Amino acid sequence: MTSATDGAPAFRLELEGITKIYPSVIANEDVSLKVEQGEIHAVLGENGAGKSTLMKMIYGVAKPDAGQMKWEGELVHVENPAHARSLGIGMVFQHFSLFETLNVVENVALALPGNPELAQLAAQITEVSNRYGLPVDPERLVHALSVGERQRVEIIRCLLQNPRLLIMDEPTSVLTPQAVRKLFDTLRQLAAEGCSILYISHKLDEIQELCHVATVLRDGKVTGDCIPSQETPQSMASLMIGKELPVPEHDAPSELREVRLKLNRLSKPSEDPFGTELRNIEFELRSGEILGIAGVSGNGQQELLYALSGEELVSDPDSVVICGHPSGCDMPDRRRRNGMGFVPEERLGRGAVPRMSLTENALLTAHPADMLNHGMIRFDRISAFARNCIDDFNVKCGGEEHAANSLSGGNLQKFIMGREILLAPKLLVVAQPTWGVDVGAAAFIRQRLIDLRDEGTAILVISEELEELFEVSDRIAVIADGRLSPAKQLADTDIDEIGVWMSGMWDQPATAELDAHA
Repeated sequence: MTSATDGAPAFRLELEGITKIYPSVIANEDVSLKVEQGEIHAVLGENGAGKSTLMKMIYGVAKPDAGQMKWEGELVHVENPAHARSLGIGMVFQHFSLFETLNVVENVALALPGNPELAQLAAQITEVSNRYGLPVDPERLVHALSVGERQRVEIIRCLLQNPRLLIMDEPTSVLTPQAVRKLFDTLRQLAAEGCSILYISHKLDEIQELCHVATVLRDGKVTGDCIPSQETPQSMASLMIGKELPVPEHDAPSELREVRLKLNRLSKPSEDPFGTELRNIEFELRSGEILGIAGVSGNGQQELLYALSGEELVSDPDSVVICGHPSGCDMPDRRRRNGMGFVPEERLGRGAVPRMSLTENALLTAHPADMLNHGMIRFDRISAFARNCIDDFNVKCGGEEHAANSLSGGNLQKFIMGREILLAPKLLVVAQPTWGVDVGAAAFIRQRLIDLRDEGTAILVISEELEELFEVSDRIAVIADGRLSPAKQLADTDIDEIGVWMSGMWDQPATAELDAHA
């Protein structure tokens, strides 16, 4: 952490009494905090605690109803994000702010002043992405990128603006462990050069390792602060949620029964020229077990999910067998009728329709569960289902009639996960189940997945969080360059081995793997 020199103010940013009130909720109430130059300052809190709203006010996306903000010692009213960027404030959003029909370099150009030359900017993007270990192709269309790749674009776009205050809202939620290490090196270097960083993350081990100080929010208010290096993840979790962090109970599956999902040499060329071809993927998933699939973002996860959900069909119906039904040529609704539930990695747009209410979003996938009467919607039942989901999964919102995009990212994730789990499908395919969810809610969701497994559901979890996969899975496999490794029992592998396999080296001799890992 650097100190002020040459008469410069000690604090880069000062918030005093910031309050933001929406019709159904007080998002922030009398929030005050100070960020020094060169300081990495964490903001901790549960989903819905007001963290993202506070960051949006600093960045000019929202305006406070009360309180004041000082920037480098001077009172300032940030009018909009362009004004914030002109001051030297950059932000990496949790919900991506990218135009899907434009390519990477065009999206980056929109955030930069003037009219940058695209070829030169593409070279800069390549150089920055290589330097910081965040590989991305400047010419690739955003709609073809995975969530992890879009996260890289957001971070690179922000770094190119050379900010003096960098706001990062869940920046590592879909990054691999290797990319996280590179990002941390980058952030420490930026801080050493005087850049201040406001850092939001639910990964408390990251906060402990990276951040100098932390401010804790609960229900929109500041409830305390701490020095993360002097705390443990458990003690910080207690500060956040007001109680001890629950730990999921994961025993070995009691009984494996019929095969609920079988892939028979699933191969599929990517329709995207920059995508990943699936090559001879095979596995069986039985009732009462959880199979986890790890991998670096962009190695075929998105293509595999499309093939499983039915959003993209394959030529051989027998290559995807769901609950005994050859389903490779079936549309998504038929796959659901055959017993499959599905949670995509993208919350807004694929997991939920942003402007539709939670009740309407529940109807989208829950309608086969006695929600219709001769084709007519039974609104009382679907509203009751949505309320049950909100209550059971502690979704903080204004009610079941509020729009999906009015929820924080973590609360929307809890609603989508709850919607699918409460339907008790025979087979559940889940991508990034706890993306952006606070530690208490993540433990709760993971426990509910394990409980659902114990009730006989077959569950496939695709995640880039190795800790999560080791917490919930019975077997773990790795996808790399469109190929799938053999699946190993949890007791027969560890994070180090899976990390080596993520480079595609599972078919190498053990000595070669150890040499590569070293």
